Amino acid sequence: MQEKGTISIHTENIFPIIKKFLYSDHEIFLRELVSNAVDATQKIKRLATLGQYKGELGDITVEVSFDEKKKTITISDKGLGMTAEEIKKYINQIAFSGATEFVEKFKDAKDANEIIGKFGLGFYSAFMVAKNVEIHTLSYQDGAEPAIWTCDGSTEFEIKKGKRKTRGTDIILHINEDSEEFLDKWKLQGILDKYCKFLPVPIKFGTKSESVEDGVDDKGEKKWKSVEVDNIINTTSPIWTKSPSDLKDEDYLNFYKELYPMSEDPLFWIHLNVDYPFNLTGVLYFPKVKNEFELQRNKIKLFSRQVFITDEVKDIVPEFLMLLHGVIDSPDIPLNVSRSFLQADGNVKKINNYITKKVADKLSELYKKDRKAYEAKWNDIGLFVKYGMISEDKFYEKGKEFTLLKNTKDEYFTLDEYTEKVKAIQTNKDDQTIFLYATDVDKQDSFIASANKKDYDVLVLDSPIDSHFIQHIETKLDKTQLKRVDADVVEKLIQKEDSYANLLTEDQSKQVKELFEKAIDNKSYSVEIEGLSPEEMPVTITMEEWMRRMKDMAQTGGGGPMSFYGQMPDSYKVAINGNHPVVDKILKAEGEEAQLQLAKQAFDLAKLSQGLLTGKDLTAFVKRSVELI
Repeated sequence: MQEKGTISIHTENIFPIIKKFLYSDHEIFLRELVSNAVDATQKIKRLATLGQYKGELGDITVEVSFDEKKKTITISDKGLGMTAEEIKKYINQIAFSGATEFVEKFKDAKDANEIIGKFGLGFYSAFMVAKNVEIHTLSYQDGAEPAIWTCDGSTEFEIKKGKRKTRGTDIILHINEDSEEFLDKWKLQGILDKYCKFLPVPIKFGTKSESVEDGVDDKGEKKWKSVEVDNIINTTSPIWTKSPSDLKDEDYLNFYKELYPMSEDPLFWIHLNVDYPFNLTGVLYFPKVKNEFELQRNKIKLFSRQVFITDEVKDIVPEFLMLLHGVIDSPDIPLNVSRSFLQADGNVKKINNYITKKVADKLSELYKKDRKAYEAKWNDIGLFVKYGMISEDKFYEKGKEFTLLKNTKDEYFTLDEYTEKVKAIQTNKDDQTIFLYATDVDKQDSFIASANKKDYDVLVLDSPIDSHFIQHIETKLDKTQLKRVDADVVEKLIQKEDSYANLLTEDQSKQVKELFEKAIDNKSYSVEIEGLSPEEMPVTITMEEWMRRMKDMAQTGGGGPMSFYGQMPDSYKVAINGNHPVVDKILKAEGEEAQLQLAKQAFDLAKLSQGLLTGKDLTAFVKRSVELI
């Protein structure tokens, strides 16, 4: 048996095209070739199970090896093997049957995953790193002859009789000069760890040292010796392939540590397992997120039949769950096509909806099963839940049952519970129920105290997403507004019919307004005289709820018109309590200088309570305070 020939394709030469398009991601040649070896091994196992292969399966480990001197990398399997005719069919013909379409469709492709596998090109990814490729193979079929196929990356190939004595295939890559970085133990180990860590057939890569017991010493203590054992790089049955009933909490936690060795234990997890109308397995973990870096570092890993594909899962996982960690495995996701196709794919939409439902069901179950334990986790999971409430209407409908609001007394309420709690006392004259909230409890303490004096409750909404969450639930809740506790004086935040009258005359109000405007001397502060309780502060500085909210949303990526407000200079309202004794004292002070000094002092005290008094103004305030004492 000897034959030379040309691979029949309509394009001049597809190999330079493969190299050009796949070069940016050329490490995936190893993923493709090892995956092919695993497929061939699983097929022989299947034939043995069906009784169609009568021979001994024996050791079915796939082996990856390299020779630095010969500059070769070899992938060996003990799978189906191929006859010379099958090589011609599968390697020379099928792989290139879509070549013309491939060139047309993918000439603008940027991502290797758009190409690999789509036209049977997985095997040919070998030519990204090799100047010459050999296939040494022997089919499992009775009477089959061993065959060798060689190709130098042109369209010329040669098939001749081989010498292989055992069933299976060796792929030998003669590495080109540009790719000699791959002739390195740690480089290859890293790629195998990344892509092949959970493949269903054992994969050997060299050996490693292990300590084993070696009897006891004179004192009766255990002795140990070092032995060389096969370095099997993968776990063939990862937990997502098992039934949840066969797993303990410890198994899920150990698997999390395997995925993310440096991370704290997760809060809880969700085991995904569905086979209709699509295939999907996986485990998603709710992490304890300590910082931004962890969010970026630990991503959901996407597999297809236990082969790692990517950790860019944006279109498959609902956006609000991108903060989760874990693994999704589905053979039904079209991995080898462009992002726009992925977004339009029906299966992807179904998977997206399924994951959303599973997460909502799990949260609902945790909430109903042990509310106290759920409340204890709320600080960690609130970010996910609120993000889901904002971004997915379907999730909002389920989520309103288990979304919690926390107040300044560390009490937790669902949306309905909280409405019931405050409705009677925090409804204004226009029949609107007002939820008061704080974003910084320490900084806004005086405003919280004023609200508490009136028996009003104050929520704590201080996470990065809360400015958007507030805006969203206002559109969903009937006759309800949310107002930051320092957005105005408390009487104005929840206006009742029986508000205090301003006891100053019209002339006195005008005089006080002019005195404060002169003392403040800053166009960013607009002065108003209010009729408030004499027990309230003489001067209160606030920023209007609407303006502050726009600024908060601009800071957390509101985009659009929000970014415009984020760039606007701060503007504040200065409410002077016309009924406070200090205002009376200012009016009675002798001479305008003394009046201005008292007005400035009262204003600076209000600024101080808000953390707005800094630099030279703070120094002047301290000096003036000493003089007044």
